[in-house]
Amino acid sequence: MGPVARLAAVLAVLAVLALRAGDPARAAARDDTFSALTSVARALAPERRLLGLLRSYLRGEEARLRDLTRFYDKVLSLHEDSATPVSNPLLAFTLIKRLQCDWKNVVHSLEASENIQALKDGYEKVEQDLPAFEDLEGAARALMRLQDVYMLNVKGLARGAFQRVTGSAVTDLYSPRRLFSLTGDDCFHIGKVAYDMGDYYHAIPWLEEAVSLFRGSYGEWKTEDEASLEDALDHLAFAYFQAGNVSCALSLSREFLLYSPDNKRMARNVLKYEKLLAEGPNPAVAEAVIQRPNVPHLQTRDTYEGLCQTLGSQPTHYQIPSLYCSYETSSSPYLLLQPIRKEVIHLEPYVVLYHDFVSDAEAQKIRGLAEPWLQRSVVASGEKQLPVEYRISKSAWLKDTVDPMLVTLDHRIAALTGLDVQPPYAEYLQVVNYGIGGHYEPHFDHATSPTSPLYRMKSGNRVATFMIYLSSVEAGGATAFIYGNFSVPVVKNAALFWWNLHRSGEGDGDTLHAGCPVLWPTSGYTSMDRNSADPAAHTLKTKMMAERSWRSPVAFQRSQKPKARVREEKGEQASGGPSQHCLFLVNGRQGRGL
Repeated sequence: MGPVARLAAVLAVLAVLALRAGDPARAAARDDTFSALTSVARALAPERRLLGLLRSYLRGEEARLRDLTRFYDKVLSLHEDSATPVSNPLLAFTLIKRLQCDWKNVVHSLEASENIQALKDGYEKVEQDLPAFEDLEGAARALMRLQDVYMLNVKGLARGAFQRVTGSAVTDLYSPRRLFSLTGDDCFHIGKVAYDMGDYYHAIPWLEEAVSLFRGSYGEWKTEDEASLEDALDHLAFAYFQAGNVSCALSLSREFLLYSPDNKRMARNVLKYEKLLAEGPNPAVAEAVIQRPNVPHLQTRDTYEGLCQTLGSQPTHYQIPSLYCSYETSSSPYLLLQPIRKEVIHLEPYVVLYHDFVSDAEAQKIRGLAEPWLQRSVVASGEKQLPVEYRISKSAWLKDTVDPMLVTLDHRIAALTGLDVQPPYAEYLQVVNYGIGGHYEPHFDHATSPTSPLYRMKSGNRVATFMIYLSSVEAGGATAFIYGNFSVPVVKNAALFWWNLHRSGEGDGDTLHAGCPVLWPTSGYTSMDRNSADPAAHTLKTKMMAERSWRSPVAFQRSQKPKARVREEKGEQASGGPSQHCLFLVNGRQGRGL
């Protein structure tokens, strides 16, 4: 590899190197880049600045190397000319001058150091805007989350393919227009994050892929790579040992010694593994079965992930006569001339989807209003509000006074639901933007304990949730209702509505729901939540939804009766259903309507 190519390789990865300089203070200042797609998109700007710095550096180095090449060619031509007489006093003088002065100037030239110093100075100015090491860890954990929830194959991910492999069956969950493959160094860092957490279930397949890729490119020098084949073998061997597979640990350690025979630590490990195998009752130790960690101890994990894997499809949805589509006015003059398309998704719990509830312009306006105020989403933990691993997103709260359009939106929601959306009957509008693998694991929107912070706010429990999807997703991001055993896909500009409480004021346990990780987002905005301190932000990282959670002014007492067509606590359909003679298409599927 030539000098210019090497320099390009070194400098092209400056942004990545910045990620590896962990600084908790800076991480807080950058406010978790990985947790919202808008923040990830903003990271493109500093990298463009780095590319500009690199371009200037390369041009300077190219000019310097051209001048060095000129000097080399000049001196070489003198040596190649056998007729060059050293007896020529002019040539003799220039020879002595070159050896006494010129070569010294060439070797000790400050031009190279000046070029690199200019690059370093520019980098330091950009550095404060770069993601922190914690973002690298968060992004790696996000990929593992997608791997788990959607049962993605690690080898496929490394090639840029989003494939689910079950037995011999391979299913493409999403096919990007352009495949972007990972390097051995990329895979090593993902595996290293899991390794450092003691999570060998995830560490081993990623480190295996890193070893495979490093083997294929062994001997090639890439300046940007922090890891090497030896690093990957070292970590993978110990991961297998920790997982109980001494045989694999020994094999990998021996391979390591082929590349680094003087490593005494690895030599001691080989002796240790050989001794363990010799002392064991069965030298041919079978491969250990590594259990996937259940960090949050989620009892409903299998159901939740199974619903996410359906990607919102409901095979039997249109075989149930009690589920229907209609044009809804709620007997409101506001909606008589422009009724809302209503799709009853489920009865217990009663969940309704209102199509095209907002326009593209309104959705874009809301996203623009919220973006400057986005901060890492938190959940209540005792007296504190804390960011947690089971909720990855950023959110912002918008008052109706921010823009007249929000007042119009409030009127539309009130007309449709019959609910008072003004404080203290409703919380402010919450807009949620999801980042890499952004999600919200199963939770209730309503308070389940009298000690909940909701009651300290003296505004009562959350009666209902109204959630608007402000953007679409290419794959993933469904809202999964765990006990209802169904999921709802992201439908751009649509609104999802359900009751959180029974008429008695008791919480409806069937509303336990989750936001599945977005597999492939479009804009990152997933949820807009109206009046919910801990709203159900359940669409995924690339959708943006608006969500309102209403709360009764007195604990366990509903503040008002809805005008909607729901008569009972479980959402029993009111009499006078939709006519059967007219059809319209809902999200590409056929439903009955008026």
